[in-house]
Amino acid sequence: MTHQHPGILYVVATPIGNLEDLSPRAARVLAEVSRIAAEDTRHSGRLLAHLGINKPMLSLHEHNEARRVDTLDSYLMAGENVALISDAGTPLICDPGFVLVRELRLRGRQVVPLPGPCALVSALSAAGLPTDKFTFGGFLPSKPSARRQALEKWQCREETLVFYESPHRIEHTLESLCEQMPERAVVLARELTKTYETFLQGSPSSLLDQLRQDPNQGRGEFVVMIAGAPPVVQSDEQSIAADELLKAMLAEGVGVKQGAAVAAKMLGGRKQEWYARLQALKGGH
Repeated sequence: MTHQHPGILYVVATPIGNLEDLSPRAARVLAEVSRIAAEDTRHSGRLLAHLGINKPMLSLHEHNEARRVDTLDSYLMAGENVALISDAGTPLICDPGFVLVRELRLRGRQVVPLPGPCALVSALSAAGLPTDKFTFGGFLPSKPSARRQALEKWQCREETLVFYESPHRIEHTLESLCEQMPERAVVLARELTKTYETFLQGSPSSLLDQLRQDPNQGRGEFVVMIAGAPPVVQSDEQSIAADELLKAMLAEGVGVKQGAAVAAKMLGGRKQEWYARLQALKGGH
């Protein structure tokens, strides 16, 4: 009796707009696997129809992913190869799939990535902002207070910041940037690889004006890229002295917000930057 080797889960990147961006390898694997797990079977069905591929499909999205693990594992244990795709781009990058891949790897299954389109990488490559270091923050929170707190956490980072944003929230995000990072260079990439692909660059306020003057610029999914904070130039002695002052304020029970105001007045710089530094020191205890 021959032993049945488990199948392979292929994590397949699919086009974010232009169908010509699907790699020949991805097309071949989609045609060869036994079945396909898709974020939205109706949406992905159109891609497969374009490719002339007809395969059994099952949905895998944020609401059912945990329940799908055993089902998909049973297919693999039966020797079937399975492809995982999302609505667009690389699965798991702000899309479902993490739970599945983690659990299958823990069970010793083989997971093979097929690289391809990814909105954040595509946007960065053409934005003209530094790319040697960047931080990807996914989607910012939808609630104003939570969004403000998230940006306060990021605003002292010196690397390029990258976020995804939806068309109905892009103006709110730019309004928050006007308040918290008004001097930063921002690049908006929308409708990547599609007919109306657009890159807009400027300050948060100038971009907000552009979107309000031309509502068409607010359509489509966005990649928001923000220049990093300018490096704080301090001698070691100055930095140590500043940290000692901040620690002393925290030890005396001074609140982070009040402490940031005091530090900005005594040492210069922006309150937001001192706020983030105090938060970091507070979190270190």
